[in-house]
Amino acid sequence: MSQPPLPPTGESPQNHSPLGRTSEGSPAGPVPQAGGPASPNLVNGATVHGLTGQRGARHPWEIPLLALGILITVLAYGLWLALVIGSIVNAIRGVGPTLLDISPDSPLAGIVAQLFVLILLLPIVFWIFRALMYAEMRAQSVRMSPTQFPEGYRMVAEAAAQHGLRRVPDAYVQLGNGTINAFASGHGFRRFVVVYSDLFEVGGAVRDPEALRFVIGHEVGHLAAGHVSYFRLVFTNLLSRIPILGPAFSRAQEYTADNFGYAFCPQGAPGTIGVLGAGKYLNADVNVHEVADRAATEKGLWVHLVNWNASHPTLTWRAHALRDRSRAGHLWFRPGLFSSPGAAYATALPAGSIFSSRYPTPQEALSLLAQADAARPAGHSDQFGRFPGVDYSGRPSLRERQISPPLL
Repeated sequence: MSQPPLPPTGESPQNHSPLGRTSEGSPAGPVPQAGGPASPNLVNGATVHGLTGQRGARHPWEIPLLALGILITVLAYGLWLALVIGSIVNAIRGVGPTLLDISPDSPLAGIVAQLFVLILLLPIVFWIFRALMYAEMRAQSVRMSPTQFPEGYRMVAEAAAQHGLRRVPDAYVQLGNGTINAFASGHGFRRFVVVYSDLFEVGGAVRDPEALRFVIGHEVGHLAAGHVSYFRLVFTNLLSRIPILGPAFSRAQEYTADNFGYAFCPQGAPGTIGVLGAGKYLNADVNVHEVADRAATEKGLWVHLVNWNASHPTLTWRAHALRDRSRAGHLWFRPGLFSSPGAAYATALPAGSIFSSRYPTPQEALSLLAQADAARPAGHSDQFGRFPGVDYSGRPSLRERQISPPLL
């Protein structure tokens, strides 16, 4: 699940955890009541909550990083404007250097000219890119409606009501070609969500409709939080180019969208982790507790480097955040590094940061498998996925398998 790619120049009301742990409550409140101006505009924002958005739903790092991005952009444009004005003044007075004084043979000449034009045209480039992307969805994708994919459109409409959107966004199904993804974007005051076909298929009755419901709540949450705003894109584009800080801002927004998704459909959180981790067929066999526990047990600098360079929270950290609703998702350091990671299950295998001498021998691994086989309840074997047209009524539900305690 993601936001759309940048243009070429860059671009719950319930009080329990669906993963089987208690929590201090969901970060978002009840379904908002309609009110205020009927149409979104530059003053009231896209939701009934106004420009500031829904209280308690944002990750605590999102607004500080947004403010930093705005500051960087303002300073950059201020420096650009000062150089332009200084060059014009010096050219008129005939005294002092100007941007035109750079030798045409100098490699700096081309760079300066490109930067001059790029910075001037960047807001226009973003506008055109968003217009083309919206037009492509309208021309190439299948639109959800009350008569076309009505189950998916109902999820979008209910998520819009839950998150306080003034208008129901357009929703499209796009050919995924095996890719599991969805994103949200907009153009002008129009907003839309796109779900790749391979992810949309998860919503079937024999798959995991609650997982699709969580995903749609997540994507509509991006819209409700203002993440696809044109002005946000313009004022954070430079921040997105900065290593560490740019990915951190993106991860904070994803955690915020997860909060919206959880508020809309908390019971879909385990299925979402299963789908993102193993796909639309093997998702039923993903034990989400084992995934979440590894956020605390997989240690080391390299794991942190992977997270710091990622636009989305790593899957294990994301699963941990969706299980432990008592605090915001970890942005910089793994759970348990400076504080308790919360209740966790013991693991049968050592973490990747443990020396290889601690790994089981083949005989020990086979012994562990025998112990797990002896403890495995009926119906929990044959972990090779679930497929349409097959009767699984005699086996535990996929959610029971996903949130059951690990066997060892």
